[in-house]
Amino acid sequence: MSQYVKFTYERAGAGIAPFNALAAVNACRRRLLHLRVMGVDSNRVGFGNVSVRDGVSKNFYITGSATGSLPELRPTDCVRVVAYDFAKNWLRYEGAAIPSSESLTHAAIYESDASTSAVIHCHDSDLWTMLLDRAPTTSKSVSYGTAEMAYEIIRLFKQSDVPSKKIFVMAGHEPGVVTFGENLGDAFDVLMSARELPQARCNVDRQHAGHSGQNLRARRQPAE
Repeated sequence: MSQYVKFTYERAGAGIAPFNALAAVNACRRRLLHLRVMGVDSNRVGFGNVSVRDGVSKNFYITGSATGSLPELRPTDCVRVVAYDFAKNWLRYEGAAIPSSESLTHAAIYESDASTSAVIHCHDSDLWTMLLDRAPTTSKSVSYGTAEMAYEIIRLFKQSDVPSKKIFVMAGHEPGVVTFGENLGDAFDVLMSARELPQARCNVDRQHAGHSGQNLRARRQPAE
């Protein structure tokens, strides 16, 4: 069991076959790694994860836990989530890796919106600060990767404009930001559009100027 994964997980099979979306997953990850909103912190703890829906089902492929340091993923670095139960804080998966600690978060999005086929969870301190309580925001009392977070996301889909905004902030998981869309390209575009808002752009430019060569994300939370 991973010390960072907060749900119970059960392996249904030891491997997954190469899947068509793996190339898109790697292309998206390269862009996120370049932006430093995915990766590893100074303690070598990974952060950030992406997923893609498996066809029209509720199953989905997601990057494995502690894969933030890898520049390129193989099928063995991903898992296929085939069942989950928020009430039991449990999921079943196929694959050699350990599921991302945010797997239930991704599951809640896919369950809430049939049009969503890709999810990005990244860490962006400037964007998190700018959007907190301005964009759809989960409760500060709710921790990452929990069944409570899944229920919070379901609440946002029912009570906020997150279905149209396609972005939300995790108040209890600084600096976690989640975007989603019909594919990874769309989800990434939502992220970039938010980062290009005037205040966010100003903050990013200032930090690049003052901290050239340093990782911009000062506060990290565990391997995702």
